[in-house]
Amino acid sequence: MRKFFKNYLILAAVLLLQTSCTNKIPEKPNIIFIFADDQSYNTLRANGNNEVQTPNLDRLAEQGTFFTHAYNMGSWSGAVCVASRAMLNTGRFVWRAEQARNNIDNLAESSQLWSQVMKHAGYDTYFSGKWHVNIDSEEIFDHVKHVRPGMPKTVPEAYNRPVEGQEDKWSPCDTFLGGHWDGGKHWSEVLGDDAVDFIQQASEKENPFFMYLAFNAPHDPRQSPKEYVDMYPLENISVPESFLPEYPYQDEIGCGKELRDARLAPFPRTEYAVKVHRQEYYAIISHMDAQIGRMLDALEKSGKAGNTYIFFTADHGLAVGYHGLIGKQNMYDHSIRPPMIVVGPDVPANQKLDMDVYLQDIMPTAIELSGLEIPEYVEFKSMLPYLRSGQKESSYNAIYGCYKDLQRMIREDQFKLIAYPYAGRVRLYDLGNDPLEMNDLADVPKMQPLVYELFTKLEKLGKDMGDTLDIRSFFPQFQ
Repeated sequence: MRKFFKNYLILAAVLLLQTSCTNKIPEKPNIIFIFADDQSYNTLRANGNNEVQTPNLDRLAEQGTFFTHAYNMGSWSGAVCVASRAMLNTGRFVWRAEQARNNIDNLAESSQLWSQVMKHAGYDTYFSGKWHVNIDSEEIFDHVKHVRPGMPKTVPEAYNRPVEGQEDKWSPCDTFLGGHWDGGKHWSEVLGDDAVDFIQQASEKENPFFMYLAFNAPHDPRQSPKEYVDMYPLENISVPESFLPEYPYQDEIGCGKELRDARLAPFPRTEYAVKVHRQEYYAIISHMDAQIGRMLDALEKSGKAGNTYIFFTADHGLAVGYHGLIGKQNMYDHSIRPPMIVVGPDVPANQKLDMDVYLQDIMPTAIELSGLEIPEYVEFKSMLPYLRSGQKESSYNAIYGCYKDLQRMIREDQFKLIAYPYAGRVRLYDLGNDPLEMNDLADVPKMQPLVYELFTKLEKLGKDMGDTLDIRSFFPQFQ
């Protein structure tokens, strides 16, 4: 009997050991966040643009899931990237993110910023590139390399150009014009170097890593080496279908000659100027894409790729000639929709999902992947239900957009309503049948009930977001 009991204990111990081995807690995944600046959703070959060459972003899209309808909420200032990054790093919706940005030191003291939450989850944190958040990045990241400002320094020659038939004193390849070339090496290449170095460092450590790698590209001045500009002969560049010499409400919505971004090209817009700007836009995107390729190669070489999630997006989009606009300070899809790609161990490959999300949803997604609960103050939603549970419906009833007190927008189902308070004008687009937003239906009699319904929903949604603008007071027709 004793022998039986002894053998039983030995067998039980073996089984317990086997169970503990097979039920080991999974290793925390690494997370790499790659952030572009001013890149529209429609500038990837993987998303249907056959003019642009983005082999490495296409490679990411093939390996993972492309969210085709990611949005930025907008901004309280002309520097839309400031608002976008404030939302991303604090987790708050746009108007509360403005308050959070003004109170960011207190948020940092209570470890509420994205990198601090990841640090709390056991991650080594790395940063390089464009920051544009009003706190020293070295205070909230473990490893920091090059911290870049909101945009590279620019020169007068970069504005109001080109004029067909006149000498263009600006060249995107001229290293003596500063900008992305300041310091002697293109900023995108420097970020590529930093990323490769970070990955090498992290591969030699036990802790999981969180890397925040932020390009200044393709923000103007849109500069790149000559070989990339030569990839895009001007005769191969098309003019956007929605091209206009001037947008009809440009002054009332803050996109006239007083806006810095708008002055990059001459007024009125010409097809020639738009083609040149798009040529330079594509070239700097392809140059950035090459640096992303270096990052992906370094990750593969490190042996960490199998346990790493990669998120790629941009802080917003950019017009570059659509609708007579050049900048991002508008509510059209080309300017509020960036590309967004997610790659990871359990992320479906070569998949496109079209539910509405915000680019800042990346922040709570990363937190959830770290094993922590998403803090209550984070208002954006994790994307894991779409990726793991097959959720098909958006977590948001509608998408909200704003620009200062000059523009408001709501996107619900296939319709978008844009309101211009100081023009007293609303615009309605059926995105299902008019994805380029060229046919304004706001004055069509049979659409009036929908216009009123969406305006009312926009008013309520704005209040829920913390918007203090009394939008109805600008529109007597809705009172």
